[in-house]
This record gives sequence, C-alpha cells and structure tokens, in this order.
Amino acid sequence: MRILLVSDDFSAADLLYRLKKEGHQVMAYIKDPDAARAYSGIVNKVKTWRKYLSWVGKDGLIVFDGTGYGKVQDTLRKQGYSVVGGSEAGDHCEDDRTYGQKVFWICGMNMIPCRDFSSLDEAIHFVKKHPKAWVIKQNGHASKIFNYVGQLEDGSDVISVLESYRKNAHKKDLKKIQLQERIYGVEIGIGRYFNGNDWVGPIEMNIEHKNLSNGDLGPKTYEMGTLMWFDNDEKNRLYQETLAKMKGYLTSIDFRGDVDINCIVNEKGVYPLEITARFGFPALQLQQALSPEVKWGQFLKAVADGKQYDFTFKKGEYGIIALVALPPFPYADTLKNKKPVNVDIFFDKDMDDNHLHHIHLEEVSRRRSGGFYVSGVSGFALHVSGRGMTIGKARDHAYGIMRKVTLPKMFYRTDIGLKFEKEDRKKLKKWGYMK
Repeated sequence: MRILLVSDDFSAADLLYRLKKEGHQVMAYIKDPDAARAYSGIVNKVKTWRKYLSWVGKDGLIVFDGTGYGKVQDTLRKQGYSVVGGSEAGDHCEDDRTYGQKVFWICGMNMIPCRDFSSLDEAIHFVKKHPKAWVIKQNGHASKIFNYVGQLEDGSDVISVLESYRKNAHKKDLKKIQLQERIYGVEIGIGRYFNGNDWVGPIEMNIEHKNLSNGDLGPKTYEMGTLMWFDNDEKNRLYQETLAKMKGYLTSIDFRGDVDINCIVNEKGVYPLEITARFGFPALQLQQALSPEVKWGQFLKAVADGKQYDFTFKKGEYGIIALVALPPFPYADTLKNKKPVNVDIFFDKDMDDNHLHHIHLEEVSRRRSGGFYVSGVSGFALHVSGRGMTIGKARDHAYGIMRKVTLPKMFYRTDIGLKFEKEDRKKLKKWGYMK
C-alpha cells in the first residue's frame, strides 16, 4: 500500500518508519525545515504533498499527525481518499481549550472553570482579583514550557510567573493565554481510536510525565515518558464517564483517528482537562510497542475507511516509554541561532530485533556509513519502551534496553510509572475507578 504522511513537525516519523518495515511504500511531507532534517537516509521526503495525491491514490492511505489540517482532511474524505488523523471540528476542540470544555459539558461531563485572556496584563489582574491556585496554559500546540501549575492558594506564584513572561518572553510566543482552576487528584488519560461511526480497538489508559526531572520536578516539557495499558472492558468506569459519552459527537464530526481525554480524578468524580484529537506522542510509539502482532498499516486503513479491525494485545500487560534527550532540550525554542546537534548514537552489538522494536527514533538520521546520529536542532533524540506484566517489570525492561544505548550528554527520567505504582493506583481503587 502507498502511504503519504503530512506533518508540520514530523511527530509520526517512527510510525512511518515502521510502516515502511511492514512493506508499504511511504512518503513524508514535513512543513518545518528544522524538523525535516530528521530521517534523512531512512524514509523518502517530498517538498509538496498535494502533487503526490495521484501517487497515493484512492486505494492508499493519507496520514495527518497534527492539528491544523482538519478542514483539508474533511475535504479529502469527501473526494474519496482514505484519511486518518482527525477532522476540522476535532482541531477546534484541541486548539481552543474553552470550546473543548464546552463540548465536554454538552456530552455530559464535568466542566472545569477556565478563562481566556488576550494579554498577560489581563491575566495578572484576574488572578489578583480571584486569588487561588491556577494553571497557566496556552491554546494550540504551543510549547509546554510556558505551562505552569500553581502551587499557592493565594495565586502569588502564578502572578510571579506571568509577570516574568511579560518582561522576558517574545510577543510571538505569547498567544492566547488560558487560566484553568486547579483541580487536585490523580491525572490520567483515556484514549481510543474512532473510525467515523464507531470505536476501533481497545481502550487505552495512560499516565503522562511532563516535568523534566524525576519526582515531577523542573519545567514542563511536551512529554518525558508515559505509562500505558490497554483495556477491552467497555464497562470501565473511567471510559464510561469520559470517552464513551463522546461517541455521538465524534460521529457527527466524522472524526477518524486517535482521541484522548486527559483528566483529573478524585473522590468527587472525573474532571476532563483537555482533549487530544489527533495522534498522541509518545503515546503512538508506546501503542505500537504494546501491540507487536498488529499490522499498523492495515489498522490505520481500517480506521480511515470506517471499518473494524481485530486489534490484538496481551491482556494485563503494562508499557513504559521514556524520552532520551540531550542539550539544548527542552530550551531549543528559546534559541535564536539553532544548529544541528550532529552527535552519533551508539548501540550495543548484542542488540537484537526484540530490543530494536523498543527503540523509537525521533530527530535522527542515518549516515552514509550506516550509523545513526542526532540530526535535529532540539536534542529530541529517541524514545525507549518496555513491556511487562507488572509496572516494575515494564520499567526494568525499558531501562535495560536504555543501558544498551550510548549518546553523549544524554539524559532521561528513571521514574516513569513509579508514582502511579506506589500511590495513585491505590487512590483510584479507593474511589472505585480501578478494580
């Protein structure tokens, strides 16, 4: 099958590489020239994607891995192309957080108080008048380094952060700002694939680790690691109180792709924070690691065409994934002069195909000599995943593989899944959300 990926930042590079390994013919269009440095010598890239519509044809598959192309996806589907990734209304739900909260409310979920502001001065004035712990966010697929979770009930730390942004941040980086009331509890995501009229495959439960350092210390990043497991029980309470309520809405917008709701759960209920109406990363990489028998080309084609697929996985198994990065991550976006990292990656000679299945290359290319190197400008190098029948075994598997990788100046979190294993799972059981 011919598969065309359309991407801004090449987030789905690992997916495309695996689809190529399945035997498909693949092409990639990457809008960002810095991101387009990745996977040179690994997959074919094109400078314009529309010229390749005739190449991919109506029998092939077009994959969109981010927001901003929803309207285009809707149009291509009407023209008879197989398209997976999202839809225009799905983009609206994710890129406009306030609208997304309204959709949650319409679908019968709890709604968290939030306010949008067009300037930092407005936001600072609001917190002074309404002192409490607020969460600072930006709409759209903006840098997560901007985000901040308030710790003080009088809001003074939030005011300090906002004032710092006002003094130091570039105006182009200060897009529409949102303040969301902080809700305390266990943060967990519930995801699943939707084919335009029904759910496809298992329910996915995930715990994200966005802070840079162990113990959730340091600035927010896009993601330092994730804990995940699949569940085929549609009576799952977390699923019933979130995603299951959105089936009618997703059908009405002809959504075809992966959708995830990130929530805070406590003794009072489930509070949806935001929706990811596209592929999640590194969730997609971990989904593939947990389903070694699934042919992802066939699966995504089924989702695009409104069909079902027998998605097989090992019941009761957990998956762990961790990001391996090096400087200037996570501050590359703040640099004026970005240069390729150009550092080699060394893999132990005893690594076999089972090990390599759990290596997910990111801003990496292949040298003519055959070796891999970090070719991007951000230091976003690769992910390593692991599986196991307990969280601890999955973590041991991932970090065992990690020790077979040598990358100068590399760093990563070593506690992925630990807090959930030791604390949060007990809380969810106590509140009736886990068996």
